[in-house]
Amino acid sequence: MGIFGSGDTKIAAKIEKMVRTIEQECEYTWRSTGRRTLQPAVLAAMARVARHEFVPTAMKPFAYDNNALPIGAEQTISQPFIVALMTDLLEPQSDHAILEIGTGSGYQSAVLAGLVKKVFSIEIIPHLADQARRRLTEMGYVNVTVLQGDGYRGLPEQAPFDGIIVTAAASHIPAPLKDQLKPGGHLVIPVGLPYSHQELMRVSKDPHGQISTRSLLDVAFVPLTGDEGRYR
Repeated sequence: MGIFGSGDTKIAAKIEKMVRTIEQECEYTWRSTGRRTLQPAVLAAMARVARHEFVPTAMKPFAYDNNALPIGAEQTISQPFIVALMTDLLEPQSDHAILEIGTGSGYQSAVLAGLVKKVFSIEIIPHLADQARRRLTEMGYVNVTVLQGDGYRGLPEQAPFDGIIVTAAASHIPAPLKDQLKPGGHLVIPVGLPYSHQELMRVSKDPHGQISTRSLLDVAFVPLTGDEGRYR
């Protein structure tokens, strides 16, 4: 299921370096994130996904660098450390259903697919949704459903979710997403001004349905689009 071939030693070395870099970034940022180390299962999931399959041909030599890369339509694939951190902050379990807002290339979906039971992913740009759906299907990710549409209102027909991840920066935390989070679940989302100051936020819902929010790290994401999610 999207597992990289062990015979390609050059890619294997790049993946190993990527995972080491993620671990180093955790050490640098843990006072902000509270994550000095990530779950071994998350790091293993990062190592299994062939990131070079999720970037344009010209970007493939840089696929395992710890950088965001362009994927077309003014969108990006997030840097591996941020993907790993956001995944870890969801505290994924094998029986979880996760909602992702902003499919992009499908890379984050692929990482999650190796950790949880079901991933629902919404992408607003039609051709990116089509490409990601086709790519994930061809790579064998049978537990990912890619939908085209505006993710601001979430996916009420499949709610509630054990975790929700948003891969574009919003001007505020959408109320529908908080409503669709299960008690005990986490919503991870970048919030802030486009191409300016943004903060990675984790919204947690306790067993009684009470919401708490924590700012973790300064980040830089492309803006969330759509009629209600866009910046005002």
